[in-house]
Amino acid sequence: MELFMEINSAINGFVWGPIMLVLLVGTGVYFTVRTNFMPITKLGYVLKNTLFKMFDKKVAGEGDITPFQAVATALAATIGTGNIAGVATAIAVGGPGAVFWMWISAIFGMGTKFAEVVLAIKYREKTEDGRYVGGPMYYIEKGLGWKWLAVVFAFFGAVAAFGIGNMVQANSVADSMNASFNIPHWISGVVLAIAAALVILGGLKRIASVTEKLVPVMAAFYIIGSIIILVTFAGQIPAAFGLIFRSAFTGSAAVGGFAGSTIMMAARFGVARGVFSNEAGLGSAPIAHAAATTDNPVRQGLWGIFEVFMDTLVICSMTALAIIVTGVWSSGIDGAALTTEAFNTGLPGPGGIIVAVGILLFAFSTLLSWSYYGERCAEYLFGSKINKFYRMLWIPFIIVGSIGGLTLIWDIADTLNGLMAIPNLIGLLGCSGVVLKLTKDFFNNKETL
Repeated sequence: MELFMEINSAINGFVWGPIMLVLLVGTGVYFTVRTNFMPITKLGYVLKNTLFKMFDKKVAGEGDITPFQAVATALAATIGTGNIAGVATAIAVGGPGAVFWMWISAIFGMGTKFAEVVLAIKYREKTEDGRYVGGPMYYIEKGLGWKWLAVVFAFFGAVAAFGIGNMVQANSVADSMNASFNIPHWISGVVLAIAAALVILGGLKRIASVTEKLVPVMAAFYIIGSIIILVTFAGQIPAAFGLIFRSAFTGSAAVGGFAGSTIMMAARFGVARGVFSNEAGLGSAPIAHAAATTDNPVRQGLWGIFEVFMDTLVICSMTALAIIVTGVWSSGIDGAALTTEAFNTGLPGPGGIIVAVGILLFAFSTLLSWSYYGERCAEYLFGSKINKFYRMLWIPFIIVGSIGGLTLIWDIADTLNGLMAIPNLIGLLGCSGVVLKLTKDFFNNKETL
């Protein structure tokens, strides 16, 4: 068992290490450049056709759920505890400069997520019972013709979901509820499992119906709390940006309880935080987008850009700035406790409650979406007969995760989550010609715009 754990640790070090992070960001750079920087230059057009059409129910085309329900389901998965705890860890280890590199990974991550969603719609399939299914396993098989690689991705996704999308989230909620309200871990786990079961057992349409209501509320709740802190410390914002940009290229000297960091540490933890937060390149979100009602793959791809923009450039940035302007970044505290300290400092009283409730809502929504991702991967491998069994298996693992159990599975799932990126990136780059052609045709056709 010790040898097995050492092997897993070595693989984990690679899949979340510098080489993979460079490949992930590099893929984003490739799609951004090849589409003539479309995600950046047409960001106004993207927001006009996503943010300002968020609740538009009348959508042309075929699919099971609305475009916003698809992006809400995807955002429910990406806006997780990482937006609260992960950003704090990046700053605690890499210093304020990590925030700059997080932004860089997000800017190019918009290109990657756009490509993922375009291919998910292009190669999706309709099942015998009338559902639309898709994702990396389908565009790898149909676009590249590599069924074996599609099977590899599906296996990684089906198992990884139990770690990153289930036990990690349940444990974060249980820890937060225990620290804030002294609620025993197992009680949080049972309540969370019952609430999740009521939604998950109803399938995608029920998940999408819940996430489209939950995501705007939880995001607004957390953003408003962050804005109040930033308004209170408005005078510190210019200095915070100066510290972020300066530290990104010089590293951070030791100060207070902070141990200091190099440029490499800032870059590595910042990029890792960005990738881990918005999941661009991991191949998870296109599984949700594949079920969206749309008349054009590129039109749905715009929602992929919006997803990264909202997750990392808005919500993660709010967390990062709150931590820096309140001055707690160098306190020596780490993770969710650091974000809690920032909110308690900036908003005494309700600050800690905002973080605790934020973790609860963010993690619960992630539990819902990742159950769907894992189920679709399992369905690809074993057929639709596996779906009910997968949902029933999902529920007890929430309780196991809440009490911190099965750390071995937890560690393996984290590694498999990173390994999902390898077949997905091969699929993206191999089918890049399709993405570029569809994008060019869409923006050259005035009727589709």
